Amino acid sequence: MTEFTLSIVAQAVAALTFLVLAATVVRRWVRPLRSLYVPNAVTAGIIGLLIGPQVLGKLFDPDSRMAEGLFGDEILAVWSQLPGLLINVVFAAILLGKSIPSVREIWRRSSSQALFGATISFGQYALGLLLAVAVLVPVFDMSELSGALLEISFSGGHGTAAGLGQTMTDNGFSEGTDLALGLATVGLLGGILLGTLILNRAVRSDKITVAREVEVDHRDERHELSNLDTAPEIPEARQADPATSPLTVTIGAILLAILIGWAIQQILIGIEVLIGGGSRGEAFINEIPLFPFTIIGGALLQLLIVARGWSHLVPRSLVNQAAGVALDLLITAAIATVSLSVIGDNAIPFLLMVVVGLGWSVVALLFLTKRFYGHRWFERGIGDFGQSSGTVASGFLLIDMSDPDAISGAKESYGYKQLLYEPFFGGGVVTALAIPVIAQVGAWPACIAATILTLVCIALGILMQRRATPA
Repeated sequence: MTEFTLSIVAQAVAALTFLVLAATVVRRWVRPLRSLYVPNAVTAGIIGLLIGPQVLGKLFDPDSRMAEGLFGDEILAVWSQLPGLLINVVFAAILLGKSIPSVREIWRRSSSQALFGATISFGQYALGLLLAVAVLVPVFDMSELSGALLEISFSGGHGTAAGLGQTMTDNGFSEGTDLALGLATVGLLGGILLGTLILNRAVRSDKITVAREVEVDHRDERHELSNLDTAPEIPEARQADPATSPLTVTIGAILLAILIGWAIQQILIGIEVLIGGGSRGEAFINEIPLFPFTIIGGALLQLLIVARGWSHLVPRSLVNQAAGVALDLLITAAIATVSLSVIGDNAIPFLLMVVVGLGWSVVALLFLTKRFYGHRWFERGIGDFGQSSGTVASGFLLIDMSDPDAISGAKESYGYKQLLYEPFFGGGVVTALAIPVIAQVGAWPACIAATILTLVCIALGILMQRRATPA
């Protein structure tokens, strides 16, 4: 890894915050950005890309200082390294500061929802790998690992796409990061657009009742996309020690969760070496990035915090702020350093993946949700659709548009679903394992396995719904 001076790192972070500030101003001027609920960080990343060497720099002579854009190569180099670090902060914060209900309660409230999410994710792997082996590899000479990009980008989002960049590079698929970030951007915008169109059509075709009963205000901007608010907060009953900054304690807790996750990863590497032999550097666990383990670290730390009565020291509001800053900087840096030439060189494969990814989400919403949920199927399914093509908060946004008075209970079930879904998919363990597993076993075996798992999830979802529905 390239070494940077403290001054360069400080300049790089300051430049990112400036881009986010500029995006806030631009968002107020450009109405479509507000109407489509485009996050500030995505807008900031696009601005950074436009004023960088790949767009603005092309307008000047190669020998000119402006050929590097408004930011030098050193700052861009720092930006390219930040996503892989900041993703650990985002995932370590997912469960910190939140009440973790019993497994039985989580299962009762959201098992069907989590199973449907798994169906979409496994389906994204199955269709993505089928597209890869049938078209992308033989026709466009792409890597077999391209079959994993649909789930990484559409269900995982920008953070996961950036966080897995080193894993893709280590497995010989360095262009995968740029393609994944491009897919995540198109998926986010396309998911909200398609979700809104499908919602409006459903209202007119008598497929939904709640949204028809209460006028939906599409101008409501209460929901900013963050990927963080997925479970109930713990009440902040007491103030923390006034001698200590609560934000400092919160940041320390997040870093401790990352440290616990790293320790778990190292223990698993040691166990693998002990059982299978070889060196620690050759262990398969090394292929899994750190951030899925930080979710476990955060959960274990949160259980300790609650057991000791320290919940007031790590309030969810401050966890959201700290992780929100990390997520904003991560997304801005990742998009600002996307290689446009990689996307341009793979334009047709890119478009094919967009069509397949969004198409599968639409099919799952319109044809599978009724068989999984029965009553109030649309309100619950539209949330899963949003998450499968954007972020967790995209799902909350679409649920709120379809059910503004929270009559269906879809929002609660969707929130609890994340406790079962996120540790595994959309950036969890399964997502992190996908690239190294496909590299080990090949695309065809992985495609067959993903297809079988998709069908099993569909069968289980239908069976559970039939048992839950009174005769």
